[in-house]
Amino acid sequence: MFYALIRGFLKIFLLILGLKVEGLHNLPKKGPVIVAANHVSNWDPILVGVALSRPVHFMAKAELFQNVLLRAICRGLNAFPVQRGAADRNAIRQALEMLEAGEILGIFPEGARRKVVAQTSIQPGVAMLAMKSRAAVVPVAITGTEGWFPCGWFRPLKVRVGHPLDLTAYYHEKYSSALLGKMSEEIMAQINILLCK
Repeated sequence: MFYALIRGFLKIFLLILGLKVEGLHNLPKKGPVIVAANHVSNWDPILVGVALSRPVHFMAKAELFQNVLLRAICRGLNAFPVQRGAADRNAIRQALEMLEAGEILGIFPEGARRKVVAQTSIQPGVAMLAMKSRAAVVPVAITGTEGWFPCGWFRPLKVRVGHPLDLTAYYHEKYSSALLGKMSEEIMAQINILLCK
């Protein structure tokens, strides 16, 4: 209920400010999905959550949950904490449970906000979850949020949703860090293509 109310309010607010969404038809209407997006602003998960037609559960840095108010907002928006810089088994288990239940999981492959997408900054989390769950991986590009608040409110905001990636060829290979690296590079490359459109 809280999620629907907050999402509805934010959607109206962002549409008034000119949010444009492209490729929404590419998002599977049902079944488990991993949404992999670039990350330059704290507004990014809000934009993705508003833009997509299905609820999104984002993995959010654990520091946000230390504040009582922020913790309530994050949980109300379907986010759950993940410890950065280490393999957070609880967060991984929760993510896999959500995918098993047919939900959408939102992740930023870069692991942190970055002004420039860099291949060297890719984290293997998306690839690992895709390997374990066989969920569809949908690349998403977000533009316009850098410096958006408080000075750039009239900058065009855009969310581009790409086609689900065909990663089946990787599923037959031996599970290894090298394999996860190759998958991660392909996922990030598709996000970069969307950013350049």
